[in-house]
Amino acid sequence: MKSSRMTTYILVAMVLGIVVGGIVHSQFNDPATWKMFSSYVSIGSTVFLRLIKMIIGPLVFSTLVVGIGHMSDTGAVGRVGGKAMLWFVSASLVSLSLGLLLVNVFQPGDGVHKVVSGVSSGIDSHAMTLDGFIKHVFPDSSVRPMVDNEILQIVVFSIFFGVACAAMGSRSKLVLEGIEGLSHIILRVTGYVMMLAPLAVFCAMSATISTNGLGILVSYAKFMGEFYFGLVCLWLILIAVGFLILGPSVRRLVKLVQEPFLLAFSTASSEAAYPKMLEQLAKFPISPKISSFVLPLGYSFNLDGTMMYCTFASVFIAQAYDIPLSFGTQIAMLLTLMLTSKGVAGVPRASLVVIAATLSQFGLPEEGLLLILGIDTFLDMGRSATNVIGNSLATAVVAKWEGQLVTDEETTETIGEMELQPV
Repeated sequence: MKSSRMTTYILVAMVLGIVVGGIVHSQFNDPATWKMFSSYVSIGSTVFLRLIKMIIGPLVFSTLVVGIGHMSDTGAVGRVGGKAMLWFVSASLVSLSLGLLLVNVFQPGDGVHKVVSGVSSGIDSHAMTLDGFIKHVFPDSSVRPMVDNEILQIVVFSIFFGVACAAMGSRSKLVLEGIEGLSHIILRVTGYVMMLAPLAVFCAMSATISTNGLGILVSYAKFMGEFYFGLVCLWLILIAVGFLILGPSVRRLVKLVQEPFLLAFSTASSEAAYPKMLEQLAKFPISPKISSFVLPLGYSFNLDGTMMYCTFASVFIAQAYDIPLSFGTQIAMLLTLMLTSKGVAGVPRASLVVIAATLSQFGLPEEGLLLILGIDTFLDMGRSATNVIGNSLATAVVAKWEGQLVTDEETTETIGEMELQPV
């Protein structure tokens, strides 16, 4: 009931935001006014996202350490991680291949006939070099990743810390109990923050629409429609595979994640949905040992929506500039994206950075990013929501493989412990 009510609030806030933004854009034919309105109204969504980022670091650390620390042997960590990576790599290949297939079928860039002008896109195409990738993955401090909200680095440190706790057995019991208490406190704080979700959704939507107007959705309707069709196809594929493994209960999982799905969609942020996903997955039911381990890994290695967008957008840009790409070149691009897109969690405008690096590597005009910058927020909404579906299914599947779909009695106890503040 509470979850359904919050979902309704978010949907209503989204519609109201679109209406208010459309009215402001149509009634005030002045870009300065649009910008001023957007800057003021976006304060609400900025506050919400900053509060979410405030709790992501300690939440990922505490839940991941507890999840690993409670595993009876360190071998289980490698086994669960291996199964998770098997799903992540398979899902990434499916996502990248689907994007590549659909962009060749739909040909959204045909007829654009752009000419290279040498204008910079403003995106750092060198941000994903090998050296930059290594530095982004492995922390040189246990504290700085928390300060900078570098999720992947937090995950790396937490894995080492959790494995050490598991290896020490009873000697680490006191530390684990303290960290577990911290996780419950952070989850309660999350409940307070989530009360602001509808306000944040309203502010984000009204700010975006007031600046760009509803016309931008019409102008890019073909590209956006084809991309979202691809996302729906990806959702169906992932859910179908989930059905084969989980059975009819996959429908209950999809229903449970509808609220974090809508939250990620309306705020264009997967991070905003992370705390709520932990709570909903516990209700499926999935053992916290699995969800607190697999979910943070998924946020770094299993960004299915981002994967599909990378191939779709890269080939679209080549089509727009009338640059033919052979089948072999496109396969090489797919494999390159498979590697460079891993570990992009926490990188600002991650998908654009990855695409910029890919364009540079394959001799495509980087300025082509300007073609999609205007609608990137709307595309990011779908990508973020898709990441929620992909990671929830990945966690459930790994839990099934590990026999960690807990009993109803254990679920009731777990939810009682992890229950958030009512909304």
